[in-house]
Amino acid sequence: MAETVNVAVDAMGGDNAPGEVVKGAVDAVNAETKIKVFLVGRENVIKEELGKYTYNAEQVEVVHAEEVIETGEPPVMAIRKKKDSSIVKAMYMVKNGECDALVSAGSTGAVLVGGQVIVGRIKGVERPPLAPVIPNIKGVSLLLDCGANVDARPSQLLQFAKMGSVYMESVIGIKNPRVGLVNIGVEEEKGNALTRETYPLLQNCPEINFVGNVEARDIPYGEADVLVCEAFVGNVVLKMYEGVSGALLEKIKGGMMSTLKSKIGALLVKPALKQTLKGFSTEEYGGAPLLGLNGLVVKTHGSSKAGEIKNSILQCTAFKEQKINQKIKERVVLEN
Repeated sequence: MAETVNVAVDAMGGDNAPGEVVKGAVDAVNAETKIKVFLVGRENVIKEELGKYTYNAEQVEVVHAEEVIETGEPPVMAIRKKKDSSIVKAMYMVKNGECDALVSAGSTGAVLVGGQVIVGRIKGVERPPLAPVIPNIKGVSLLLDCGANVDARPSQLLQFAKMGSVYMESVIGIKNPRVGLVNIGVEEEKGNALTRETYPLLQNCPEINFVGNVEARDIPYGEADVLVCEAFVGNVVLKMYEGVSGALLEKIKGGMMSTLKSKIGALLVKPALKQTLKGFSTEEYGGAPLLGLNGLVVKTHGSSKAGEIKNSILQCTAFKEQKINQKIKERVVLEN
C-alpha cells in the first residue's frame, strides 16, 4: 500500500484565498488517493468553502489558525509575533513531522523566513534557493534561485547547481540534466565577479553536467535543464518570462478577433493553439520548492487559482517518494 503524503496548505494565503485554495485542495485529493491535505486557517470560512464540494472526508482535515500574515507585513516580525497564523502553524506541522510538505500562496517573505527559521536548513546547506519550473520549447527548466538569496556567493551557486540537478533528475525525470550559468554572454570570461568566480567551480564539479554560460534569450529554447543564478537575476528572468508570455497571448487573441476571416481561422486553430499554450502556462507545473530544508516548502504565486494549488500539492508526492532531501544530503552536503 502506498504511503500517505501529508500536505499542510495555507488556506488563508494569496489573493484568491480561501476559495481557490480550498478548491485546489479538493481537486488534489480527488485526483490522488494517497494525499491527505491539512487546510490551515480560519475554520469557519474553510468549512464553508468545503461545503461546496464532494470529496473523501478522510483525506481533508481543517486545522484552525486565527491570524493571517498579510503580504505587506515585515516577514521576520510577522513570523515572530503571529504564532497563531496559518503560515506559522503550517510550518510547525512540517517541522514536527506531522506533515511532509507545506504549500502556500501567501507572503513570499514570510514563507522564506519561516522555511529557514522554523523548518530549518539541512545541515551543510548554505542557502536554500527558491526553484520554480519554467517551460521551454523542449520541455521545462528549473530556475534557481528566483527569490530567496539576492546576494549569493559562488559556493552557494555551486550548491544550487547540485540541488537543482537532484530535483530535475528525480522529480522531473531528466537524466544527467544540463546545468547552465545564467550570464550576459557565453564566453567564460563574461559577467560580473560572481559569475566569473562561479564558472570554474561548476566547470570542475564532476557531480553535475555543466554546459557553460546561458544567455537569457536562450532560456526559452531549452539550452539548459538547470539554470543557476542569484535571486536578483532569477527574479528578473522569471517576471520577464511571465510578462512576455501574457503580453503575447493578449496580442494573439486580439489578432484573431480583428476580422471575420481571422475569427474563422481562430476556430480552426483553437484546439491546437490551446494545447500549445497550455504547455507554456506556469499553472501546469505547480509552485516553487524551497530546496535544502528539512521538510518541503512550496511557494505558489500570490494570484494562484485552483489549478496551480492542485498541481503544487500533487508535486509534493514525487518529492517524498523520490526522497529528495536524502539525496541532497548525500550528493550536495556529504560530498562537499
